[in-house]
Amino acid sequence: MHYYSHSQRLARYSYLFFCGVVFLFLILPILIIIPLSFNVEPYFTFTEKMLSFDPDGYSLRWYQDLFSSEEWIRTIKNSFFIAFFATIIATSLGTLAALGLSQSYMPYSKTIMSILISPLIVPIIISAVGMFFFYAKLGLTNTFLGAILAHAVLGTPFVVITVTAALSNFDYDLIKAGKSLGASAYTIFTKITMPLVLPGVISGALFAFITSFDEVVVILFIGGFEQKTVTVQMWSGIREQISPTILAVATMFFLVSVFMLVTLELLRRRSEKLR
Repeated sequence: MHYYSHSQRLARYSYLFFCGVVFLFLILPILIIIPLSFNVEPYFTFTEKMLSFDPDGYSLRWYQDLFSSEEWIRTIKNSFFIAFFATIIATSLGTLAALGLSQSYMPYSKTIMSILISPLIVPIIISAVGMFFFYAKLGLTNTFLGAILAHAVLGTPFVVITVTAALSNFDYDLIKAGKSLGASAYTIFTKITMPLVLPGVISGALFAFITSFDEVVVILFIGGFEQKTVTVQMWSGIREQISPTILAVATMFFLVSVFMLVTLELLRRRSEKLR
């Protein structure tokens, strides 16, 4: 900054100001739900006591309702159960696909890549309808297996993309060196390849988990009452009976998302150091 000219400083500060305005525009609607989740009144607006910071205007009643409700607890468990196994499947398939497509001798790699990431391009309602008719013939509708497989399909593209990005700067001379020293294919994969692409694998797994946990449309089509997730419960609550308990759930989701974003940033920095 000491060597910047006046015009360069002005451009830099203007750029930072613009980025700050965009950030506030994106994050403020999310941040508003946090204080509203502590509202003592069953409203989605700030009361006079809240605006005056009166302690009587704040309460944990909606968090107590959340953790004392069997329906909310059941849907949260369903979300974690489906997201966990969907993430395992998506991470395994996506990592193997990325490793295979990264090989120079792989035929039609671009075409296969386009097919694998198509769930990101196709509108989710079209994917949901297609999955419904396909799973109905297989008897997978209204089952946890069907919900897990459907969410794995939606999460796999994220794993493919992140692992492919991690492999873009991969030094294949390391594999050649391992082979020349007599290392087996298993040893090369576990000792060389996997440690270097692990940040990309974990990043893809986190994206797959978030995608599954946040999904609503597909589970409405192929899931039944037993497979009801917390996001579907939130959607139903907004349509049928508005309750600030939804704000408490949303606040917890926000904190979990922040934790995952911090984790992704730490993994990115670790990946840069490894490279």
